[in-house]
Amino acid sequence: MRVSVLNVTGREIGTVDLPASVFEAKVNRDLMHQALVRQMANARRGTHNTKTRAEVNRTTAKWYRQKGTGRARHGSKKAPIFVGGGVAHGPKPRSYRKDMTRKMRRAAIRSALSAKVANGDIVFLDELVVDIPKTKTIVNTLSNLTSGESTLLLIANADENIEKSTRNIADVKALRANYLNIRDLLGYHKIVMSLDALEVIQGALALEDSTALVVDMTGISDAVDEEE
Repeated sequence: MRVSVLNVTGREIGTVDLPASVFEAKVNRDLMHQALVRQMANARRGTHNTKTRAEVNRTTAKWYRQKGTGRARHGSKKAPIFVGGGVAHGPKPRSYRKDMTRKMRRAAIRSALSAKVANGDIVFLDELVVDIPKTKTIVNTLSNLTSGESTLLLIANADENIEKSTRNIADVKALRANYLNIRDLLGYHKIVMSLDALEVIQGALALEDSTALVVDMTGISDAVDEEE
C-alpha cells in the first residue's frame, strides 16, 4: 500500500510503501476487543477492600436483651443491616490480570493499524523537530494535519521537547513507537506517525517475509522549486 508523506505544513512531499503484513492485515474485531479488555484489566490495581462483620471495630456486647422489647432478635451491631456494621459479600483485594500471548497482542495491533489506515486516520509525517518545548508549535502542526481531532503522536525515540509540548493540549498524546499499544491506538481518532516511528513499528510488528520500507521523496525538490 502506497500512501502520502506530509510535512509539518500539511503539504504532500513524497510517498511511502507500507508493509502489507502490518497495514494490510485482516481486521479482527474480536481480537482487538480481547486485547483492549486485557490491557484495561491489567491496569487495575485491585486494592479495594471492605470489612466484614468480623473485622469492623464495634462492641461485641449484645445490643439489647433477647426478649421483652417487641423488636427483632439481634446479637450484635456488627451485622451488615446496621449503619457502621460489616459489609456482606463486599470486594476484597484481588488481581484482575489477564494473560494473552505475544503473538495475539501483536496481531491485535496490526488489526488496529490496518483499520486505521484503511479509514484514512493515519497521517505519515516526514519528520517532526521541536527545538524547545513550545505548545504552540505542536498545536499549529497538528491543525495542519488533523483538523483538531484527538491525536496520538508517535515518535521514534524519547524527545523531551515534543513530550513536554503536548502535555497541555487536550486530546493529544505523544507516545514512543516502541510503546505502541491497543488502548492508545483505539482511543484517538487520528494517528500522526513520523517516518522514523514507522521504521520502529515495522521492525517490531512486520513478519519475516516483509520487504524493507521504501520511501519516495522525489516530490521534495519539485515542491521547493515551485515555491522559489
